[in-house]
Amino acid sequence: MVTSLSAAQARRIALAAQGFGAAPPATVGTRQLNLGIQRLNLLQLDSVNVFERSHYLPLFARLGAYDRARLDKLVFSPRSQYIEYWAHQAAVIPVEDWPLFRWRMEFYRARHSREGSWGGANGDMMNWLLEELATKGPLPASKIEHESNARRGPWWGWSDVKLGLETLFFQGDVATAGRTRFERSYGLTEQVVPARLLDVDVPKADAIRELVRRSVRALGIGTLSDIADYYRLRNDETKAAVAELVEAGEVVPVTVEGWNRPAFLHADARMPRRIETTALLSPFDPVVWERDRALRMFGFHYRIEIYTPAPKRVFGYYTLPLLIDDGVVGRIDLKSDRQNGLLRVQSAWREAGSNPDPLRVVPLLRRIADWQGLGEILVADCGDFAPALAAAVATTH
Repeated sequence: MVTSLSAAQARRIALAAQGFGAAPPATVGTRQLNLGIQRLNLLQLDSVNVFERSHYLPLFARLGAYDRARLDKLVFSPRSQYIEYWAHQAAVIPVEDWPLFRWRMEFYRARHSREGSWGGANGDMMNWLLEELATKGPLPASKIEHESNARRGPWWGWSDVKLGLETLFFQGDVATAGRTRFERSYGLTEQVVPARLLDVDVPKADAIRELVRRSVRALGIGTLSDIADYYRLRNDETKAAVAELVEAGEVVPVTVEGWNRPAFLHADARMPRRIETTALLSPFDPVVWERDRALRMFGFHYRIEIYTPAPKRVFGYYTLPLLIDDGVVGRIDLKSDRQNGLLRVQSAWREAGSNPDPLRVVPLLRRIADWQGLGEILVADCGDFAPALAAAVATTH
């Protein structure tokens, strides 16, 4: 049994576990999308749409072009086999996993009922919302008529109606009943979650052990903090679950060159000799979403700069890590200029010590442009990789 791994072996194990390195399917239909989600366990949601919303990107990076409307229908339709909950962050998860998060719902219920909390002070509003949904069925916040349903502020200035619905969502009293143009609808849990799952009681320790099992399988290899982060679990509870999985032979303790902390390998993880891929990753892709892991595994220091004032940004508004084979070798800031039918490369950067081949990146950009229904690719003169990329775009067709 392997007990010591090189850093390169660990990278290849992690990427293979995440679905990289295999030849993309000839066509991507519902079956391939389902298998892709099952491998990752979840798709993290994010509202930023300057290029494309985050939950579409991990599947494109692994599978290639697919019909986004097909994914929308798969995960956001009423009575879907998927649902949303606070898994890593807000995420699409299989509806069958709903009972695994009941302990988290109860945690939030206790937090929201504390003296001084918004929930504790607005019980009447939440009761009214439950009655409204019981009478009218699932609704988006914008369709609920109430005098306090008015935004406050230009950004996350939610109305009391939206705050109440989100509080009830965290507590599991309401569930997502699909989305339309990315606007979430809310329904009573019994209106959304299949009846067979409503009374399934999974003890907290069992639920955490199962979530840890899925985390290790999805990661392939990771430290205790990596494993805990996948579903945002506590380290002490994760440690206990990992110990049980080690005893059961499902997880193997290993050391990894340069990691300076214990690591754990899934017993069934593949260790390919090489990974061949060229992909741009969402900032919320599991490969890079835990920033300490990205630094430890790839030497990639990553911070998105969407909340940084433009004059203070270093790399760009929403840069996407560039993965070539088993290395994160650059970052590219994309914008889908839908009005003019252009894919804009707003900046392109090499990582220190890396020299990515622009001739491998241009075909990826063309596939992205086609997937987005865009035409010409325009590369702005921003970043140390931009000149080479612009020249390659100009000379290849």
